[in-house]
Amino acid sequence: MMTRRAVLGVFAVTAGVILTHRVASASHAARLPAPAVDVRSTAPMATEMAVFAGGCFWGIQSVFQHVKGVVTATSGYAGGSVDHPSYEDVSSGRTGHAEAVRVVFDPSQVSYGKLLEVFFSVAHDPTQLNRQGPDVGTQYRSALFFTSPEQKQTAEAYIKQLEGAHAFKSRIVTQVVPNKTFFAAEAYHQDYAEKNPREPYIMMYDAPKVSNLKRQFPAIYSEKLAGHE
Repeated sequence: MMTRRAVLGVFAVTAGVILTHRVASASHAARLPAPAVDVRSTAPMATEMAVFAGGCFWGIQSVFQHVKGVVTATSGYAGGSVDHPSYEDVSSGRTGHAEAVRVVFDPSQVSYGKLLEVFFSVAHDPTQLNRQGPDVGTQYRSALFFTSPEQKQTAEAYIKQLEGAHAFKSRIVTQVVPNKTFFAAEAYHQDYAEKNPREPYIMMYDAPKVSNLKRQFPAIYSEKLAGHE
């Protein structure tokens, strides 16, 4: 299926100068302080779930699939008003959903705070309002859909910490909102970046994120890929 993103990528390859510029831009990543507050749940649990949104879910899923301690990372839709939306529904911008990734992780191996650090530093740009790179619309907004009071507290504290440290040149626009319902995306969206490494869009916008993860977070980077639900 030829998506709008693939069309954009093919166009960029045709324009070699534009491609080179965009690859260089996508390679940028922010170096951020670790969260000063990393509240962990007091409830006994083998795994914990969190939902992240920050542009195209292909790249976000790929990043978290390479983090040690992540059990599954599933592309899908969160924050909308329609049950079981399709990709076309969400792409219209009329359902209120964001492209998102549900991450199930082992908190004994990686904390929610560390996942936030990865999210803000290499997975996306939290200062872009309703867009990431070439993708524009509310479905590409930056959002943290928390699943516990502890996640909410950790997320809000980290954003406040980053703002206080002037970690970015512009204001962070990431929403911190409760996760109500998450719908897994269609099968062809799962592991998309891993299955299509030579697609121009993936090469420009998503592969650099994983490279930055490996370079900036070697202690938690994993070559072994986490699955999806």
